[in-house]
Amino acid sequence: MTSEAAARRPGRRPGNSGARDDILASARELFAANGFDKTTVRAVAAGAGVDPALVHHYFGTKLQLFTASIALPVDPRDVLAPVYAAAPEDLGRALVTALLGVWDSPHRDAAVAMFRAQIAGGDSGLIRSFLLEVALAPLFERIDRPVGTGRLRAELVATQMTGIMLVRYIIGLEPLASMPSEQLVQIVAPTVQHYLTDDLPGM
Repeated sequence: MTSEAAARRPGRRPGNSGARDDILASARELFAANGFDKTTVRAVAAGAGVDPALVHHYFGTKLQLFTASIALPVDPRDVLAPVYAAAPEDLGRALVTALLGVWDSPHRDAAVAMFRAQIAGGDSGLIRSFLLEVALAPLFERIDRPVGTGRLRAELVATQMTGIMLVRYIIGLEPLASMPSEQLVQIVAPTVQHYLTDDLPGM
């Protein structure tokens, strides 16, 4: 192999190459433009000018890459595992409890910073991918009753939960900002449950 060919070969870059940052930048761009499902590790690697093996070396799975690219403090599917396992009639309470559990934990500042940065930066595609293709996607089949309403139900849940994130943690409106999470679950869970499983007018 000639030195010129070796220089062009993708893979681990020598020294302080910034390859990890390049991978994250490529991932953010592709996840925002194409969504989680349609973005491949190979495409991210190509955008960063590296070998796909290097992406796996730094980040592991595509979900772990997404989590890093959007600066999430925890793996969303680990947080939402109790929701995926919940009985249909308990989905609303389980979902609100899980999300508030993260937002009211030591991860709160990181979660709020992520949300604020994505909104301020105009990266709505990343937020959309996170909510609909990562966090709520495992529920689609269970809430798609009648057939064709699953995505709408997920979007309605997203309006509720992003609204709480905005008003409680970013704007800080009282009394919502200081309300005990257990009380907020009691108030919000029935609405989220309605979106997930109850009849929707006109559907």
